[in-house]
Amino acid sequence: MREIISVHIGQAGVQIGNACWELYCLEHGISPDGRLPGDQPIQDRSFETFFSETGNGKYVPRTIFVDLEPTVIDEVRTGTYRELFHPEYLITGKEDAANNYARGHYTVGREMIDNVMDRIRRLADNCTGLQGFLLFHSFGGGTGSGFGSLLMDRLSTDYGKKTKLEFSVYPAPKVSTAVVEPYNSVLTTHATLEQSDVTFMVDNEAIYDICRRNLDIPRPSYANLNRLIAQVVSSITASLRFDGSLNVDLTEFQTNLVPYPRIHFPLVTYAPIVSAAKVYHEQHSVAEITSTCFEPGNQMVKCDPRKGKYMACCLLYRGDVVPKDTNAAIANIKTKRTIQFVDWCPTGFKVGINNQKPTVVPGGDTAEVHRAVCLLSNTTSIAEAWSRLDYKFDLMYAKRAFVHWYVGEGMEEGEFSEARENLAALEKDYEEVASDSLMDSEMEQDEEY
Repeated sequence: MREIISVHIGQAGVQIGNACWELYCLEHGISPDGRLPGDQPIQDRSFETFFSETGNGKYVPRTIFVDLEPTVIDEVRTGTYRELFHPEYLITGKEDAANNYARGHYTVGREMIDNVMDRIRRLADNCTGLQGFLLFHSFGGGTGSGFGSLLMDRLSTDYGKKTKLEFSVYPAPKVSTAVVEPYNSVLTTHATLEQSDVTFMVDNEAIYDICRRNLDIPRPSYANLNRLIAQVVSSITASLRFDGSLNVDLTEFQTNLVPYPRIHFPLVTYAPIVSAAKVYHEQHSVAEITSTCFEPGNQMVKCDPRKGKYMACCLLYRGDVVPKDTNAAIANIKTKRTIQFVDWCPTGFKVGINNQKPTVVPGGDTAEVHRAVCLLSNTTSIAEAWSRLDYKFDLMYAKRAFVHWYVGEGMEEGEFSEARENLAALEKDYEEVASDSLMDSEMEQDEEY
């Protein structure tokens, strides 16, 4: 088996985790107490990559929830799925990281890391062929950023060869939950840049807009956002949990989406996202949902892909889809002028097809559809998101605002400038990749003369 361990860190990670496991259970027909209905035989045991079976026939998620303060995980402990999770793998501390990267990474986080690594080791020992880790956290919070990067560091040391995929909630341009978000984000990106294999970013503002526009929810809550993120995560992991006609492995994401090790931040888009009221008025053909994915309004990070170039795309279809339709849809995309690929990557599309149609959560916001697609695209326009972040960082750091909170928790001030330089280099990497394509061809022409 190719098992995968999910680690949910901090408030954002835990709440997204809740939504994800709720959806996984519905997709596989597992009841909230972890049992399968007894009357039907199991045809497809692929879901055991995410669940382990106990001696008495109960299924337990291979997951760990970690937060430095108890309130959010206490909701899991008392929620609908309280019997699903192993209580020892819901780990909480006494005091939180208070939106401070240094507390999550150096002081409060340090006390918990050994305990967490021990639980991860026990989970890993239960696997016959551990494939990798999925880490869910936010960039802006103290636990998500500080403890998240500390854990990534330890995982790299202990499980060096295993794939690590991150799902990160990136600070939105206008909506902010903490003043020091830019600091935390820059520090955590710097700390995990070398360790993470692929980082899928979503930002709350972009998803708020999708909820308002597509689902007609006037004031979206975190629960609405997390259910949308869960659909995306489910699409990305569907190939690991179901047998499909074109399957995508964890390491395949990396191979197909990451042209250079540092450039590993694909944009995420999902279609169709429709409310029950609108679903009967639209076709949702393969071509339609595919082209919807390439519209900037449906992306889960605020940036404009028309300004950048695509390096690689991964289209993950699920439901009633055949390869013939997907090929036609991709051929159609390639004819559009707005979608530009870098010169050195002519094909650029990886396709996955899963026959399991998307599941909806009862009482959820999205309507039931026969097919859906999730687009993961590595595009140079995501550099826009980095430059926004760097700009905010610079404004605060120029006056050394709030820096004493970090230094007081045992961080060196030099780490700020080091992290900022690393991100400047990352922006430069993206610029070079976009411009490289032109430079090389000009060079070659010069050589010919």
